[in-house]
Amino acid sequence: MQRVLSSHLWVNHRLNVGWLNRVQQAGIDGVEIFLARQHLDYRNKSQVVELGHWFRDAKLKLHSIHLPMYTDEYWGQSGPNAVINITETVKSKRIAVVDEVKRAIEVAEYMPCRYAVQHLGVSGQEFDEKRIDAAFSSLEELMIFARHRDVEILLENIPNQLSSAERLMYFVGITHLPLNFCLDLGHAHLNEGVADAFDILKERIRSTHVHDNDGTADAHLFPLVAEGGTIDWKQAMKLLRSRDGQYPLLLELKEPPDMDNPLERAVEVFDRLEEIRHDGE
Repeated sequence: MQRVLSSHLWVNHRLNVGWLNRVQQAGIDGVEIFLARQHLDYRNKSQVVELGHWFRDAKLKLHSIHLPMYTDEYWGQSGPNAVINITETVKSKRIAVVDEVKRAIEVAEYMPCRYAVQHLGVSGQEFDEKRIDAAFSSLEELMIFARHRDVEILLENIPNQLSSAERLMYFVGITHLPLNFCLDLGHAHLNEGVADAFDILKERIRSTHVHDNDGTADAHLFPLVAEGGTIDWKQAMKLLRSRDGQYPLLLELKEPPDMDNPLERAVEVFDRLEEIRHDGE
């Protein structure tokens, strides 16, 4: 499977060409860039242009961007108004949110990519039909904006009552929006389970987020390397291989404070996942 690494691994550090060079030298095929302003400030044209110039001549490909969760550089710690939620039901606030997401999508004008990953709501959010209507309004506009930049928006399953695999299918069913998905295995493990989520979404999966946890906390652990993860990776890899070529193996990991060389360990994760073989293979 194609190997792609999310820059979420270094999301609390400024993204620069040095980091991208290291990923390229590690033999990884592509990256997903996490648009958090402390990492890649999509409002900072000079940073965006510099990275765009690098990608033009690079072997490493930009597979996707992860659209921002907050408007500030502090993971939303500046206050509730920093949260980006496309299901906002107050129209004036929703317009501001959509404008912010558009600003982030504009990076594709300098760094072309295939996909932009979007959350439907925020973590822990309850189901509400009014929020479904709000999300429809937001995504209808955002999809047109992204399409003009040759980018396809993918909805990601996240731990809330709007974004389980079943609810994502419900959303596209009632809105008739031609949306595909990014299957997050760690989030599925926190919700209905990896196998069930895969079975529900499999026809529309276009990308993945691969990481581990203990089934209770969204820890973004290194599969098969970090302690505490409980995903059945033998089963998970059998499922992912059943649609080989439809999506990459994309690691979305959290940098452990005590790990000396996280990039080297990420390559080890790729190797170990690909070495897994099911009985009879």
